[in-house]
Amino acid sequence: MPRRHGRNLTQIDRNASERERRRSIRDFYFRLASLIPTPSPKGSLPELVDRATTHIKQMKERVEMLKQRKQQILGGHISNGDEVVSTGGSGSIISSSVITVSHLDSMLEVCLTCGLTDNFILICQVIHVLIEEAARVVSLNYSIMGDRIFYTIHAEPVSSRIGIETSRVEERLKELVSPTSC
Repeated sequence: MPRRHGRNLTQIDRNASERERRRSIRDFYFRLASLIPTPSPKGSLPELVDRATTHIKQMKERVEMLKQRKQQILGGHISNGDEVVSTGGSGSIISSSVITVSHLDSMLEVCLTCGLTDNFILICQVIHVLIEEAARVVSLNYSIMGDRIFYTIHAEPVSSRIGIETSRVEERLKELVSPTSC
């Protein structure tokens, strides 16, 4: 009889450890789902893992793009379409402003690099163009390096049905920073 009782305890221990394992997996599942943008409320585990891997790949590509942009800026050349801005021997940038526009999921990212003078007027004009194009500014960050200011603006469409026409926004913003307008 004691042997049977021991077997029952072992089975109870196994059941308890299996419940703990399943709870732990469920917690990790919810944690992973909370880290992915636009999570699906009722998705299967394989769908969640697929979305997570896609998101990680997109973030890696974005990190690489930002590293390249940083290297271009700090390395002496900033290429922006047809325009190449070179730096002088002291590292100060000789040209006027540079702007790039990227479309990320439903968001629009505008990166603006300009000098310390007249930057407030320029950033106001950029925001004005975004508002005219039915975009809502979600965040605006900036950093100052030497005599340059680097702005990053994230915007989303005012209405998801209308969206943002990225090419038109980019065209209008590049007109703002073109050498003929400065």
